[in-house]
Amino acid sequence: MFFFIIIGFLVFFLFFNWLLGHQKGNIVLDLDDRYINRKKYVAAIQTQLESEGREVTYVGNNIFIIDGKKYMFTERNVSMGGVPLQRTVLQPVD
Repeated sequence: MFFFIIIGFLVFFLFFNWLLGHQKGNIVLDLDDRYINRKKYVAAIQTQLESEGREVTYVGNNIFIIDGKKYMFTERNVSMGGVPLQRTVLQPVD
């Protein structure tokens, strides 16, 4: 019985990490402010990535070119300690 509980916990943990965007090749950003306006949100993503030393261009339609690679960004709202957090996940596009 204990074995099944451990396996269930591991499966839940891996699924939760996948849900939060922690996959190979993804860029995950947690910005300080919450953005409703799309233009301000895109500008904040660009500023954050440039401060990390990356070369960033916003193409449009949720597509960024980061260091020569195409990424699509998605927004996720995550509750951390009861406080909603706006998480940005940039996924590589083939």
